[in-house]
Amino acid sequence: MTDRPETPVRVLRVFADEDGSYGNALGVIEGALVRPEDRQRVAHSLGFSETIFVDDHATGELRIFTPAAELPLAGHPLVGAAWFLSEERRHIDPTLTPSSAHLELRPPGGLVQAWSDPQGRQWIDAPLSTLPDWTIVELDSPEAIDALAGPLRADHDHVVYWSPIATGVMRVRCFAARFGIAEDEATGSAALRLTTLLAQPVEIRQGKGSLLFARPIDTDRAAVGGLVVEDEPLPLP
Repeated sequence: MTDRPETPVRVLRVFADEDGSYGNALGVIEGALVRPEDRQRVAHSLGFSETIFVDDHATGELRIFTPAAELPLAGHPLVGAAWFLSEERRHIDPTLTPSSAHLELRPPGGLVQAWSDPQGRQWIDAPLSTLPDWTIVELDSPEAIDALAGPLRADHDHVVYWSPIATGVMRVRCFAARFGIAEDEATGSAALRLTTLLAQPVEIRQGKGSLLFARPIDTDRAAVGGLVVEDEPLPLP
């Protein structure tokens, strides 16, 4: 990892596929650069489904904003934050390996544990109680998911549509107009809800080609992981 770029908005793609394509874009910003009262405006201007502001690198304190609201907890921003902080720590101490970079994150919604696996996937273990709630709707086939042009009903303003492809593998699309997101390319909180609902590990193929992995832990927590890649940074809006 190179020195931190002067351009203040780091851009990650979380839950990329095996080739590093697709994934959900995430803005990562040093909290000290943006006053708390300006963060919603910045997140709205960037237009990513979520933007995080890292307030304390040592403790993992951060805040998460969609274009329309602040969230206490969310999946893809926390996976991205874990990857970002782990890379930063390995840059400071090159003797650290991905498997040794276990860390904790502290968003407003509760303590989150994070680690990497041998496949290079970044994982988080998150509490379910403060995750965004989703309407979860199973459709008849993966083809029915592919054919969606948007939510099937007006009141589906925060909805997960899913269908099994094979045992433990599912096709998913998520729409979240409630939070200013027409369609989310890859949604960690939805993956956490789905793996808990089905009580089994799942592989999720979402959006245009994103890839997520999730597994239940207990009645209160679940884990989600995937690959993270970095794109070119952006200036603050």
